[in-house]
Parts: sequence; structure tokens; C-alpha cells
Amino acid sequence: MDEPTRTGIEAAAFRRLLQHLDAHREVQNIDLMNLAGFCRNCLARWYREAAAERGVTLDDGAARERIYGMPYGEWKARFQREATPAQQQDFAARRKD
Repeated sequence: MDEPTRTGIEAAAFRRLLQHLDAHREVQNIDLMNLAGFCRNCLARWYREAAAERGVTLDDGAARERIYGMPYGEWKARFQREATPAQQQDFAARRKD
């Protein structure tokens, strides 16, 4: 597989991941962190870092807006719930690993 084809496939898979996360806003970042070790904020950071590697400057807000599909503050106000004690405990336990 040539590089442009691979890059196009990877980009399509990434867009599909964002669509999937957008369709499942009930899945909280702490759920993603506890189960997979990454969250939407991690994706935003990776997006910003990939842009920087290519000479494109993005701030955290712009990167998060791309991942969340709206400004981060708006997403938090509309969809983020307070983490349960069990979620917080699981997160703390995993951080020690």
C-alpha cells in the first residue's frame, strides 16, 4: 500500500472514530480512560501535536473543538456528568499502574 492511500485510510478511520464518539456522548471521558487509557482530551492533544509536527499551530481549544464537534465548554455543560465515586476510584487505581 502506498503512503497516500495509507494516510487516506487512516484519516477516514479517524473521522469514523470521531463520528462514533459524537454519536455516543453518554460515554464519559472517565469511562474511556478507565477502559481504554485515553479519552477525547487525549485525542485532542494528539491532534494538536500531529499538527505541530507538520508546522501547523493549534491551541488546545481549537484541537478540542475538532474532537468534540463544538467548543469544549459547551460540550462539558451539555454532556459531561459528575464522575461517580466508583469511577473516580477506578481511575485512581489505574493511575497507580
